[in-house]
Amino acid sequence: MENNTTRRDFLKKSSLAVAGISVTGVGVPLIDTRKRVLGANDKVRVGFIGVGNRGTQLLQLFREQPDCEVAALCDVYEPYVTRDYSAVLDRYKKDMGTRIPGMGENFPTRVKQYKDYREMLDNKSIDAVCIATPDHWHALQTIDAINAGKDVFVEKPLSKTIAEGRRMVEVGNSNRQIIAVGLNRRGAPTFQRLAKEIPAGKIGKVTFASACHVSNMYPNGIGRLQPEAPPKDFDWDMWLGPRAYRPYQYNIAPYMFRWWEDYANQISNNGVHYLDLLRWLLGEEAPAVISAHGGKFVVDDDRTIPDTMHVTYEFKSGVIVTLTILEASTGTFIPHGFLELRGTKGTLHTGENDYKVTPARAGQFQSWQPMIQPEDYSLEKDDTLLIDGSYKNSASSLIRNFLDCVKSREQPWATLEIGHRSTTMAHLGTIAMMTRERLEWDAINERFTNSEIGNKYLSYEYRKPWKLG
Repeated sequence: MENNTTRRDFLKKSSLAVAGISVTGVGVPLIDTRKRVLGANDKVRVGFIGVGNRGTQLLQLFREQPDCEVAALCDVYEPYVTRDYSAVLDRYKKDMGTRIPGMGENFPTRVKQYKDYREMLDNKSIDAVCIATPDHWHALQTIDAINAGKDVFVEKPLSKTIAEGRRMVEVGNSNRQIIAVGLNRRGAPTFQRLAKEIPAGKIGKVTFASACHVSNMYPNGIGRLQPEAPPKDFDWDMWLGPRAYRPYQYNIAPYMFRWWEDYANQISNNGVHYLDLLRWLLGEEAPAVISAHGGKFVVDDDRTIPDTMHVTYEFKSGVIVTLTILEASTGTFIPHGFLELRGTKGTLHTGENDYKVTPARAGQFQSWQPMIQPEDYSLEKDDTLLIDGSYKNSASSLIRNFLDCVKSREQPWATLEIGHRSTTMAHLGTIAMMTRERLEWDAINERFTNSEIGNKYLSYEYRKPWKLG
């Protein structure tokens, strides 16, 4: 660890010097950090745990950063580690299309290959890891990486359970590692702007906000299949990890686990982005009351999650948030973008790169004139946010922020606590769906005050020998 700490200190000092700050505290002339030319010694050596669909997307975004060196790859499916598309099961390629990465990258330096992430974490030459494994692995791998002295970029959702997320925060707080959560829209300039303006009263007091995710999977969804033997180069037991053993099934892994509650679900996969944004834009930490409706109504497949779901969150401040997951129909009720916030002065509809504000009109017994002007904002036309002649990709921006924080040791935009609170909202919706109860949430102690059944869903027993550190 002594050599690793020395390298970290060097990275921090070189970053401070580039940013115009002397390591002795004496200021030096500031320069534009976006134009700095980085030498070989400035590169952050990153190992990647999970390099399938999303993992490969993140791998490519990290590779675009001039100060990132890909040091190692790890996956339970051998062709993903060797980056050999020709070795991928033809059935995977046929049925999953672009969800199977093309691979074949030409890395400028030798990249170590691992099947077991713990062996990667033992490599002291690696500064940071990017975790893009299935959700049920995030807690174990993040905690192990922190304890191994690595900085961590972990893909959303942060955890599979609320108890896991809190433990991740506790371990992170007791160490000096930089941990960023892949809530990529935290890196979007549009939302960085709105996160300041909405709480300041841009559209008045907001009492209702909503989001909707739609993907029509009717009628067959992920299909109905029987257990079978996994491909010989797929380590199924390792893929299951802390979850209870079950035979391999083709419509679980490597991609369709997102429709199986033991490993993921759609409110934490897609919904967590919207919940994080709503929490951020409204300046809220956690809801007080949660209820949910829905079920598996029409899609005839093996999924263990709803195809139709509507969750309502009530905050003590006096705002109601709804999230709707629709996988048996098409279209959305949000007229522009994917978020709607309704305030006393106006209504905001926003996507990632633009938004529209519509002034409120006087209702019954009121005679006032509009209190704000209509606004039609586009990031592409905002010269104040242009970078190198174009606007940022939010995921790339979040990764850039992470690498900068690895060097400066400052907190990233999407911290463990932020990731935990937003992921908790998704889990609360899932638990409300399972219990069919109106749940009252104590956000300080992170327990339900009116449901012991709900509290049983806060964690699960890991399969031996796996333990949460």
